[in-house]
Amino acid sequence: MTTAPSSPAPHRVSGGNPQSLLPSTHRRLDHLLAAEQVASRLPSVAAGLVRDGALVWSGGAGTTGLDGGAGGAGRPGPDTQYRIGSITKTFVAAAVLRAVEDELVGLEDPVRAHLPELADGVGRVTVGQLLGQAGGVQAETDGPWWERTSGGDWDALVPLLGESAVRHRPGTRFHYSNVGFGVLGELVGRVRRSTWRDVLRAQFLEPLGMDRTTMRPVSPAARGLAVHPWADVVLPEPEHDAGAMAPAGQVWSTVLDLARWAGVIGGRSQVLRRSTVEEMWRPQSVDDARAAGWAAGYGLGLQLWNVAGRRYAGHSGSMPGFVAMLRVDVETGDAVVALTNSTTGFGDLAGRLLQTLAEAEPHAPQAWVPRDVPADVLALVGPWYWGPAPLTLRAARVGAQDGLELAGLGGRGRGSRFVRAEGVPGAWRGLDEYYAGELLRPVPAADGSVSHLDLASFRLTRTPYDPTADVPGGVDAAGWTATP
Repeated sequence: MTTAPSSPAPHRVSGGNPQSLLPSTHRRLDHLLAAEQVASRLPSVAAGLVRDGALVWSGGAGTTGLDGGAGGAGRPGPDTQYRIGSITKTFVAAAVLRAVEDELVGLEDPVRAHLPELADGVGRVTVGQLLGQAGGVQAETDGPWWERTSGGDWDALVPLLGESAVRHRPGTRFHYSNVGFGVLGELVGRVRRSTWRDVLRAQFLEPLGMDRTTMRPVSPAARGLAVHPWADVVLPEPEHDAGAMAPAGQVWSTVLDLARWAGVIGGRSQVLRRSTVEEMWRPQSVDDARAAGWAAGYGLGLQLWNVAGRRYAGHSGSMPGFVAMLRVDVETGDAVVALTNSTTGFGDLAGRLLQTLAEAEPHAPQAWVPRDVPADVLALVGPWYWGPAPLTLRAARVGAQDGLELAGLGGRGRGSRFVRAEGVPGAWRGLDEYYAGELLRPVPAADGSVSHLDLASFRLTRTPYDPTADVPGGVDAAGWTATP
């Protein structure tokens, strides 16, 4: 059963203004979901799209169970629970980063600083490396297939976390590790003197109203199934508590609840600082082993996708009987949730749903309007020269701040965005690209105007190699001539 075009106003999941989609868009999305259920032979599938903080479309196809167990044989809706697998990691990562915000943990801290029983091995990996899947820690446990067997407690996991658990030199490559997030879950509980489960509930689930996100299934919930590859028959998959490995993939949730969580991942919620979320978007490791350029990577607890130069953040999830996807366009905030109760799951359903939304109902461009620009910014805008190379400096808004944007003319020259440097009067600090973190300092002339710019030891001048601007190395006295 899918949401009809004549359904009530979109359900609010966070801030923003609700909007409705056109009936034709609903039909396209409904058809896409139904076709995927058939093509991938999914027992059931539920999905939703978020725009401007509202769940603007949701749909479901198939049935959630075949024998009345765990929610019965009903059709899925936005409030039907599915196991979300590794999307659990995004909650654990958010809890770690809340501890960083509260100065209980540092990203450069070795894990053993907070879990002293891990003296060697995983204990010497940093918190940031574990969050970014760059710690080199083994992917799975040494014991039985943990996703299909009841898990042991922390004391049972500790002996497996010695030197043999570090398979690659930390910080040198992407290596996905479920074990690493088991460690992070224990760390969160330890620094909060609680459990990771209770921390997630208090910091995120309750404040966001995510009351259908739980550690074990609560009806109505889909039943986890495996679909035979060569015949239209299914096999129930086991469900259990994963113990110390639970932070890697224990949680159950719904389309409606994950639509709320998409607001956090998109930087539109108060439960995490915007600056923290932007750090989560920053690639920590890149999965580029078989490609010249990166298409997928990992931030701080988030999977990242680079699709034709556009950045998406979120996470996929899989456990026996379930596949899930949460993906957010970090530029627009549009988000997609897709959930199924099939071990083998769906293809790029989430990407196609987002693409359909973008094509059918693109965001309207914001109207240009004049705005006040501070005098010290106006004094800096216009053409500058790095030696003979022409650059432009424009006034820009960077979030809520006045900023500057440096770019080379003709697509050449190093660029960056700059905002005022805290604690350094008159200076600007680079945000990205080559000059990220570097200072740009306007140097005044005798008459009070700007003589030149000092940028990371380079001199930017108003004319090419201006001899009055004290260019390091000097400017030939003969000036610009036809013959050297």
